[in-house]
Amino acid sequence: MRILVAGPVPAASDYGNGVTARRWAQLLRDLGHEVRVVRDYDGERYDLLVALHARKSEAAIRAFSADWPEAPIVVALTGTDLYPDLVAGGVDLSLLERAARIVVLQPQGLLQLPPELRSRTRVITQSMPPIDGEEPAEDRFEIAFLAHARPVKDPLRLSEAVRALPSSSRITVTHVGGVREDDIGDRLRAESIENPRYGWLGPLPRPEALAVLARSRLLVLTSLHEGGANVVTEALAAGVPIVSTRIPGSVGLLGEDYAGYFPVGDTAALAAVLDAAEHDRDGLYTRLRWQCAARRASVDPGRETEAWERLLAEAIPVNAGYKGVR
Repeated sequence: MRILVAGPVPAASDYGNGVTARRWAQLLRDLGHEVRVVRDYDGERYDLLVALHARKSEAAIRAFSADWPEAPIVVALTGTDLYPDLVAGGVDLSLLERAARIVVLQPQGLLQLPPELRSRTRVITQSMPPIDGEEPAEDRFEIAFLAHARPVKDPLRLSEAVRALPSSSRITVTHVGGVREDDIGDRLRAESIENPRYGWLGPLPRPEALAVLARSRLLVLTSLHEGGANVVTEALAAGVPIVSTRIPGSVGLLGEDYAGYFPVGDTAALAAVLDAAEHDRDGLYTRLRWQCAARRASVDPGRETEAWERLLAEAIPVNAGYKGVR
């Protein structure tokens, strides 16, 4: 098949949507399909449109649907589509009704959809091959924070939390991520100077960012909401335990019983979890390592490939009258 992947995916972007789009494109190519990744529909004919981000891909969905009304469309919903809800995310429900299949990245995403759309929605957990790295440094308890500084990521929460730790703590934070607004960049630079536990490296090439993750003792995610964060998948692939806000996007990936959650926006609770993890108080760090190891198989690339293969087999027959590109 000839497949178009459309969405907010600037070339070589290390933002989540760009990473996801490039991975899906390669996965689909490995399945034998011709794939093009673009930000907007280009007017050419394709057998299938995969639209990543319902709101930001709305124009592409409408134009493709108008040109090829019988061709199937798969709409993949991101965190800002789903949370706090579809209406608040600016998603036109008629677009989802047009979709042959809808994709969410973790099981709790299904709960955000109207019941009549759930039967054609598929959960496809993102994947990552195993990540090897250096042994953690012995002289500190390094924490990775891989997040671009956007409000939804609550980017200063972690730096505030480590300021509240006891003076004896060996915790240090390595923050990797870009900024979109000068004022937050100024605040991050100031925090790097004034807070001895915090260092912001700015954006790094993806291999270097993953190397920071792989050598760390913890990954922290402070987001207000996520659709199914790539960084959680990457931490599981690297065998790095996770501390996360208790949000549906993380609960869907890690489970209700996961021990490493803290309430959204709660600096004191985050500091307490970090302190307990550093000292393995009540066996917390040991439990996080065990729980993450138990979930590592869920991010195996073979599972994601099989899920997409099944989805494509379902999506094309839905529009039985469509004969494909000739």
